[in-house]
Amino acid sequence: AVVSTQSTGTKTGLAPEIVKFDQTSRLFISRNDEFSLLRPETVESLFILWRVTKKPKYQAWAWDIFSSIERSAKRTDTGYSSMDKINTVKSRRKGDLESFFLAETLKYLYLINGPDDIIPIKRYVFNTEAHPFPIRPTEFGRTNDNS
Repeated sequence: AVVSTQSTGTKTGLAPEIVKFDQTSRLFISRNDEFSLLRPETVESLFILWRVTKKPKYQAWAWDIFSSIERSAKRTDTGYSSMDKINTVKSRRKGDLESFFLAETLKYLYLINGPDDIIPIKRYVFNTEAHPFPIRPTEFGRTNDNS
């Protein structure tokens, strides 16, 4: 997942693919895991938290993530790349991009800063691929007025 610079402590501000705990319960990143596929899970959570609480910190954290992506993972004026060696000054673009970056990561980054009437969470639910589905009323769970 992509996480803000404050929480990752990486040189690029991007979260690694895997984070582990050491024996003192501190986070660490092994050299083999110093890459980022720009996953959406963190920004998805920030989007939901923003819509439910309206606490500006979630938008600010999302902006930090977006800024880290722009600064480190942008290849050209029109593209992005997953990253390798994200915790060194010699980080490098891997030259590939997972489809979930466009379909999910950028979608949630847009929605967290957009108006609430764009895909309102009280009327839509997102599947695991960030596709919104309308919530339809059902008979299940409704109270019977004749009881």
